[in-house]
Amino acid sequence: MAILIPLAFSFGLDATQALVLMTSVYYGAMYGGRISSILLNIPGDEPALMTTLDGYPMAKQGRAADALVLSGVASFVGALLATIGLMLMAPILAKVAYLFGPPEYFALYLLAFCTLGGVSAKNQAKAAIASMIGLGIAMIGLDNQTGMPRLTFGDLHLMDGIDFLVAIVGLFAVTEIFVFIESHGKESAIGVKLGKIKVPFKDIAHSFFAMLRSTVIGFVAGVLPGAGASLGSFLAYMSEKSIARDKDTFGTGNPRGVAAPEAGNNAAAGGALVPMLTLGVPGSGTTAVLLALLLTLNITPGPLLFDERPEVVWGLIAALLIANFVLLIMNVPLVRLFVKILSVPAWLLLPGITMISFAGIYSLSGSSFDLLLMTAFGLLGYFMRKLDVPTVPIILGILLGKNMEDSLRRAMVISDGDWTYLFSSGISIGLWIAAVAGFIAPMFLRNLLRKPTRPQS
Repeated sequence: MAILIPLAFSFGLDATQALVLMTSVYYGAMYGGRISSILLNIPGDEPALMTTLDGYPMAKQGRAADALVLSGVASFVGALLATIGLMLMAPILAKVAYLFGPPEYFALYLLAFCTLGGVSAKNQAKAAIASMIGLGIAMIGLDNQTGMPRLTFGDLHLMDGIDFLVAIVGLFAVTEIFVFIESHGKESAIGVKLGKIKVPFKDIAHSFFAMLRSTVIGFVAGVLPGAGASLGSFLAYMSEKSIARDKDTFGTGNPRGVAAPEAGNNAAAGGALVPMLTLGVPGSGTTAVLLALLLTLNITPGPLLFDERPEVVWGLIAALLIANFVLLIMNVPLVRLFVKILSVPAWLLLPGITMISFAGIYSLSGSSFDLLLMTAFGLLGYFMRKLDVPTVPIILGILLGKNMEDSLRRAMVISDGDWTYLFSSGISIGLWIAAVAGFIAPMFLRNLLRKPTRPQS
């Protein structure tokens, strides 16, 4: 999207046309990120991380096409309802966003980390260790407030911190190369079977209410400035798993584990436009690019935008509605084409994907150090897989750690160091209680499940 900004000006597009172009690419990327997550176990973008948990196991069971169609429908439901919500509820939800300050955001991120143990690991301790590793990596670089280097060991390359893309490509794509080499392709992410390509009506019907619930959760997460689609996807997955009767099937190919994060992240993409349009506050990195475009065009987002430039707002909403239907029409019939990726021999496809990953990372930074760092993350992911330590908490730690720290620092500055300020509102207290319960409850539930039942006399 950032690359498209000068393109929009070079073609002489007006504000509405430029926004339509940018948001269409935005929604298209949210749809497309699921494809490599399901087929290759490599997230196409940050929010698609949660889709790998059940999407790839479904593909390994020979249901790759089913998972792709289901995720496409879930993305459509989440994005469509979020667009309608943007149209009807933007002014109201903008006022709700005012209720979240630094204490509430810190408690919200704490809730995310406290429930990580139930996402991708049966061992709470290993998930906690992985989370701490991720948070530690997020601290690398210059301190936002003091400008002092942290954990850089005097290396100038680490002053800017660890790029999320370097970590995610290393932990997923490069790790798969090492697993592929060790197992001679038997345990690689490409080792999935093609099933019959059809619309899984049963799975869609079974997951429909999960899509609706996840849409609400994702939309609210998107409305909160700074939360974004990644947190919306995570919360949607966790909430669906927490209320499901078959919790143990999540992570093994449960269709609701695919539908929930896809609906959540696409709904969050629409929700993130609410604070951007009504408050002038970007709800995510992508909406920050949109905000920059608006300001460049001398359009000031805020409460008066709906009255002063209605053609921009309603043109944007109309484009989003049309884009959702176009993407659904493209995605479902083209599943057959997407699944053809799996027919490429693993010895050719996986190294090719890895080379593309290396080229992509180098094109972003132009630094050979990032390539070495990505390889190091690949080795880390390989050893963690051998030790059965989940890598998802590391990724989420890197992704959310900075925001969590910034919220804590702001809270301490506002309160002059008074830690009780973190419990100063009913929302923050509720989130703290949920965080503690989310961390402790799985331990007790596992102990109860492990208790032997007495034989009946």
